[in-house]
Amino acid sequence: MEERPETELISIPATPRASTPEILTPSGQRSPRPMSSKEGGKSSTAWTPTSFISPRFLSPIGTPMKRVLVNMKGYLEEVGHLTKLNPQDAWLPITESRNGNAHYAAFHNLNAGVGFQALVLPVAFSFLGWSWGIVSLTIAYFWQLYTLWILVQLHEAVPGKRYNRYVELAQAAFGERLGLWLALFPTVYLSAGTATALILIGGETMKLFFEIVCGPLCTSNPLTTVEWYLVFTSLCIVLSQLPNLNSIAGLSLVGAITAIFYSTMVWVLSVSQQRPKNISYEPVPLPSFSASIFSFLNALGIIAFAFRGHNLVLEIQSTMPSTFKHPAHVPMWKGAKVAYFFIAMCLFPVAIGGFWAYGNLMPSGGILNALFVFHSHDISRALLAITFLLVVFSCLSSFQIYSMPVFDSFEASYTSRTNRPCSVWVRSGFRVVYGFINFFIGIALPFLSSLAGLLGGLTLPVTFAYPCFMWVLIKRPAKYSFNWYFNWTLGWLGIAFSLAFSLGGIWSMVNSGLKLKFFKPI
Repeated sequence: MEERPETELISIPATPRASTPEILTPSGQRSPRPMSSKEGGKSSTAWTPTSFISPRFLSPIGTPMKRVLVNMKGYLEEVGHLTKLNPQDAWLPITESRNGNAHYAAFHNLNAGVGFQALVLPVAFSFLGWSWGIVSLTIAYFWQLYTLWILVQLHEAVPGKRYNRYVELAQAAFGERLGLWLALFPTVYLSAGTATALILIGGETMKLFFEIVCGPLCTSNPLTTVEWYLVFTSLCIVLSQLPNLNSIAGLSLVGAITAIFYSTMVWVLSVSQQRPKNISYEPVPLPSFSASIFSFLNALGIIAFAFRGHNLVLEIQSTMPSTFKHPAHVPMWKGAKVAYFFIAMCLFPVAIGGFWAYGNLMPSGGILNALFVFHSHDISRALLAITFLLVVFSCLSSFQIYSMPVFDSFEASYTSRTNRPCSVWVRSGFRVVYGFINFFIGIALPFLSSLAGLLGGLTLPVTFAYPCFMWVLIKRPAKYSFNWYFNWTLGWLGIAFSLAFSLGGIWSMVNSGLKLKFFKPI
């Protein structure tokens, strides 16, 4: 048999070692080359469309062809996970920028989770007492942490689809029309109601700050409460001109830091002073049994409202790039865990320390009002002024992140009709109008504690009920399994609590005569 020349043994010329090309993601960022099983330290047994390209399959194939297939495998694993994005998303403030990360997630979640609602937790304890107050606060914290994890996991529950907004996920779970009816009202109400309450707190706190700083020197012609509301609203409108959710990451960081500092300062200053005389830790006595029941329910609604922010979880996660190897839920959950650790470190001490310091003498405005009423002469004016200023900064930052879904809805309606992005003037006009609408609502409803209870009741399903239902309807766990029973039970309990807390909030508003104060702020 004749031997072939040596030069004929090589049919394909040698080429330099190829490397997996970087993939351009929908966000415009390049994702790095996926790590191999050896580099990652662990292997996955899950099937993928390229699982058949295994070392055993590649073993009889020549080296150049093997490199081509390996490179193709890495490319397909990335490209196969690219989400089919709606081109309109590139024009909207929530999805306009997709360069978020775990740090941004922590800033946004902490800014959304800690705020003025913590200041009224001692008010809830004054109606619940020690036992019911601590138990209900603890249960609510772990319940909402579980539903937060559900929302993070459901963001990309369907391959190739990202649910960028809470309403979109609700429509995927409950159907287009039912999901819209169930989720649109409470999410918009939560955003607008929170913005209104922030104007109330921010304006009143600015007034207190001015009185402390100026003292008796500035009492000749002071601004009224309504005028302070207007000042605070104007500042909110100026800051709201930042274009998208990622652009306010710095504001969220400022809001998170200031919220942690003032939450710590109010309870430390309260417990360090002598407690008022005739203090009692029994629930506030009420004239009738029905009044006690409704006040109890309203107090639970205030606790439920303390854990807000779930209507923003999907929106925050949608600002992150996501690939097959680097899904968005990993950095999102990392940031959320850090944020909710600090949230617990803020809410529990304020609730427990505030109730210990003032008992059932707690004013309806919360621990900040109690600090001013009982200890304004015992604590240095500088400390009080710093505390109130931190509250103002926190309220300004929280207003931005809670208003962003409303801005997104405004602009989505505009772009869907005109088929073009909003101009700077149109975007600014939307935000100015929204700010003044909340200002007028704040004038009409100049109260906080009853609003917090009603808000907690009406928006409770967003945090405690709907995520459980959506997990069952989308993930479809085995029927009659523990997972199935557990989520259905939590969901229906959330709906029942929502109805009960809403009744408690409405009763508190009517019984307190607050309906007579419309357009007559204190």
